[in-house]
Amino acid sequence: MKKRGKAITLGYGPKHRTADDLHHDRQGREPWPGGCPVEHDTARAEPAIKRLEQQLGAELFERHSKGMQLTDIGRAFLPHATSLHVEAKQALEEIQALRGAAKGTVRVGAVASIASSILPPAIERTLTKWPGLHFEVFEGVWDLLAASLSKHEIDLALGAEAPDTDEIVAIRDCCWEDTSHVIVASGHPLRRRRKLTLADTLHEKWTIPPPGTGPHQHVERVFAEQGLGMPDVIVRTRSITVLKSLVVDSGFLSWMAEPMFEPERRAGLIAPLSIAGVDGRRKLVAFRRRRGLLAVPAVKLLDELRRLTSTGSRKR
Repeated sequence: MKKRGKAITLGYGPKHRTADDLHHDRQGREPWPGGCPVEHDTARAEPAIKRLEQQLGAELFERHSKGMQLTDIGRAFLPHATSLHVEAKQALEEIQALRGAAKGTVRVGAVASIASSILPPAIERTLTKWPGLHFEVFEGVWDLLAASLSKHEIDLALGAEAPDTDEIVAIRDCCWEDTSHVIVASGHPLRRRRKLTLADTLHEKWTIPPPGTGPHQHVERVFAEQGLGMPDVIVRTRSITVLKSLVVDSGFLSWMAEPMFEPERRAGLIAPLSIAGVDGRRKLVAFRRRRGLLAVPAVKLLDELRRLTSTGSRKR
């Protein structure tokens, strides 16, 4: 909420954004997710605000000659107001769906390996049964997706297994596996070395996502399992395009799940290294918010994800 001339902006937000866009929005540019601008003249909004303050027994705004500013209590109340706003919208979509006007929107975030593999067929199968649905898909690294889920900017997040938090929890019956590898350009000298070990890669040029991301944590674990410290990471980036370009054009090593480099492997540009003792498997899981109901359209997508991943913890 903020003063804009003679209006108080109660809610506005983007559509078709990446997780990075959503992250920047949370830093103050667009504080309310979903929907079009909803503005009320200050004089009309003031009685409603006053009634709310009376119910809460506290002032939400500091009022002065230049406008209004949230108090500490107002800032604390804002996430709850956001939750009510989003859930009211979801409730309307669910009612429309139940009445046969299934035009709800599923907002789902996924790490790149899932966005390029299992998510598209899950969407296709959902649309076959619910053709009136729409989807907003956000691709990004896990830390941004988790934050977006907590802020009601997406309904479901799909990523590597991670601990539950106060805000989000894993949906344990919707899980599967994929496999990651150390990858290099097809002509990299390491591909010609026999009996390659993980230690042989330590002093090569590496590029991986930054600390706190799933791939970085996976690399740390794989090296630690063999009693090794981290390799020499020269470039850290969240950009899959940059990672692949550095591997193909500049002789870097990286760590990547199979679905993410499969097109380059088929084209003969990138190849995984065969390294003894390296287990690159990881468990992938769907996540939801701990509190509140999951909207019916999101449940439909979740059902299809369960069906696709139910046979033997499907590997991608």
